[in-house]
Amino acid sequence: MSQTSPNTLQYRTDGPEDAPVLVLGPSLGTTWHMWDRQIPELTRQWRVVRFDLPGHGGAPAHPFASVAELGDRLLTTLDDLGVQRFGYAGCSFGGAVGLDLALRAPHRVASLALVATSPRFGSPDEFRQRGVVVRANGLEPMARTAPEQWFTPGFAAAQPAIVEWAVQMVRTTDPGCYISACEALAVFDVREALARIGIPALVLVGSEDQVTGPAEARTLVAGIADARLAVVPGASHLAPVEQPAAVTDLLTGHFAGTAHDTQSTPAAPPMPPVSAPVVPRAEIAPAEIPPGTADDSRPDPYERGLKLRREVLGDAHVDRALGDDFDEDFQSLVTRYAWGEIWSREALDRRTRSAVTLTALIAGGHLDALADHTRAALRNGLTPAELREIVLQTGVYCGLPAADSALRVVRRVIREDTTP
Repeated sequence: MSQTSPNTLQYRTDGPEDAPVLVLGPSLGTTWHMWDRQIPELTRQWRVVRFDLPGHGGAPAHPFASVAELGDRLLTTLDDLGVQRFGYAGCSFGGAVGLDLALRAPHRVASLALVATSPRFGSPDEFRQRGVVVRANGLEPMARTAPEQWFTPGFAAAQPAIVEWAVQMVRTTDPGCYISACEALAVFDVREALARIGIPALVLVGSEDQVTGPAEARTLVAGIADARLAVVPGASHLAPVEQPAAVTDLLTGHFAGTAHDTQSTPAAPPMPPVSAPVVPRAEIAPAEIPPGTADDSRPDPYERGLKLRREVLGDAHVDRALGDDFDEDFQSLVTRYAWGEIWSREALDRRTRSAVTLTALIAGGHLDALADHTRAALRNGLTPAELREIVLQTGVYCGLPAADSALRVVRRVIREDTTP
């Protein structure tokens, strides 16, 4: 077990040192031990490298901003091990890492297995809301619901020791890293990029998986050119734990044909052609913009504002706001200038902007908007305790009646959004 820096991942290796390399990626809330029952068979032919997500399984708690950032940490870890080309199998979040590697570093991945994986996991609102619940309550709500999401009812009833092991994996995860993983999944969406994947892929899914089930698996198979589907009967989300023999057989069969390919030197992506240098005929002075003429070179902030507005307020809220033709112009104004021009400035982080916004709304008595921005503040990382302090502060500077009305709104939203 080793990890040397924040730019690498905690890992362990099993199997012969000179064997081809197979990397196994875990699901969110689990550790590399979710693959324990595959190891005896896989190490007959492979040098297996398993890794933990940051803050999972005792790994150092270095949060990450995206699936791609985690993929970069994995590649750095493999570089340190001297591994250039490898097979890759990942479950759920680990499968998202596999999709990212197949798109950004296809010369490193010889073959791919995607277990309980989707090109987009749920909705951004769903994962950001999960982060709000964890920030307010810790991981206990996630731990309590893990068995019903990961296993079929029959397996959970028959294997109480495995169920308890699963619950403890979640309980011992670092909450901050769990939240960062939720934020990463909220923005993960490779549906439009699947056609670019040219690596042979096995898409494996449990027939009873209610998290990323057969429908999501078929989306992957339809989008990836060289992909085949395997449905494991009697398995839910953690199919490698629930049906280990079936999953092991499918993995060994799929990767057997590409074992030799992992020991070849990967071909680096070709450099783009460089055109011949262009020699200017004459120096060109910048064009003068006549007074009163708009500078069309400045990008329209609408798309940037819409993206940020969705991230902070949620898709459901923004869809409702944009759904009425009567105030279309007003919503365009709000999106372009409030979000594209002001909220997107870098001098203040989102937490600070939320605190400032809440104070202004309380001072103005805008209680409907206060409810929306209290939800946004929770998504931006403010805790219920911090929100309470903001209301107390406004009581001094904005008046006790304004703070009293605001407290009722803020308390209601916190109760609604942080109750598991």
